[in-house]
Amino acid sequence: MNDQATVRSDAKELELLSFRVGEQEYSVDIMSVREIRGWTRPTPLPHSADYVRGVINLRGTVLPIVDLARRLAIPVNEACERNVIIVARVRHQTVGLLVDAVSDILAIPESDLQPPPEMAADEGQGFVRSLTIVEGSMLRILDLDAVLPYPSQDAA
Repeated sequence: MNDQATVRSDAKELELLSFRVGEQEYSVDIMSVREIRGWTRPTPLPHSADYVRGVINLRGTVLPIVDLARRLAIPVNEACERNVIIVARVRHQTVGLLVDAVSDILAIPESDLQPPPEMAADEGQGFVRSLTIVEGSMLRILDLDAVLPYPSQDAA
């Protein structure tokens, strides 16, 4: 009986914001999300990485917009008014993540999270922090630190 009580008290939940990129479901830790905005056409920046769509003005702050489809090597649809920008804090920078749609806010027990298989390590090595099953579908939990490199990594 004590073991069950220990399991219940140790069961931590991770709150996630789930969203769709192409036909795939992803999520991020909700603690990194600052707000969700409708589509705003960004101003392109020359010589930026191909997955950086440009920048927008967010209440007087210049906000870079990262196209998650391009970054995750998912076939890209042209962005339109139906797209959503998730404003997230990554390390010490605020960025906008361009996604197709926000799906839900989920509370997942940490015990339900599984690491991605080693064989999945490829071009996007380390982008997926963990996996879980939600309503019969696989949900990928992104590691935003890996998805969004330090500025010096893209400077060339």
